[in-house]
Amino acid sequence: MNTEGLESLSASELHDRAVRYAVRHGDLDFLWNLLKVIPAAEAATGHERETTASLSRVSALLSDAIAAGEGDLGEALRPVYLDYLAKHPEA
Repeated sequence: MNTEGLESLSASELHDRAVRYAVRHGDLDFLWNLLKVIPAAEAATGHERETTASLSRVSALLSDAIAAGEGDLGEALRPVYLDYLAKHPEA
């Protein structure tokens, strides 16, 4: 799917496709990058308290990554999902 087709998807749909593809293909680089950008995305959505989450809490961050396609957080992460899915058109 090209970038134009991806743009029409909701943040939740983009998240689900990107995370499902990354998990299925063992793409730990994408998942790790997602974990690293979640705090900044949370800050951008006004959730400053969440930005103090430490990367040492990997299990909590993995849980966040799996659920990071909803609401304001999903919207803030749209560029991450769009970029990843554009690089993996078979997703």
